[in-house]
Amino acid sequence: MIIIHKQYVRGNNMVRNLFTFTLIFFAALSRLIPHPPNVAPITALALFGAVYLDKKHTFLVPIIAMLVSDYIIGFHSAMIWVYGSFILIGFFGLWLRQHQGIRNTIGASVFGSIIFFIITNFGVWISSQPMYSHDLSGLVQCYTAAIPFFRNSLIGDLFYVSVLFGIYEITKRFLPVIRFNNIMK
Repeated sequence: MIIIHKQYVRGNNMVRNLFTFTLIFFAALSRLIPHPPNVAPITALALFGAVYLDKKHTFLVPIIAMLVSDYIIGFHSAMIWVYGSFILIGFFGLWLRQHQGIRNTIGASVFGSIIFFIITNFGVWISSQPMYSHDLSGLVQCYTAAIPFFRNSLIGDLFYVSVLFGIYEITKRFLPVIRFNNIMK
């Protein structure tokens, strides 16, 4: 039987959380560099935070990172829809935490892109009376016009999920303190 000192566990958790927070921070900052529309780390932040952060930080840290970058970029009227999709994707990330693997991670990324597309474009449709009529025809027009943005979201989500999860998994191989499982949860 292995006895692990609580202070050792707390120290390892702190290092792992600091590393995870740093990755989330840099991913959120990547929204500030020039990029094609919707090629952004939103889905990756939600999934990554849910998989690798302690449950008490699952939503808090990625949302704070998003708020900081949104403060710099500028707030907009559709933010409620973006953050709503972000939170829903985070709940799917909690499922991914228990079902990790390359196939499930890719599937979660694609699912996140779809959720983001459906929710945010519904928000655009509902809040843009002059642009789209509030009937089935207007809803179809809104989603049709958003298809090129969906392609970009899918590309960005797959890229950022690969980068965040890839860096974390590679680092775990070389730094045992990152690999250490949280026994005290």
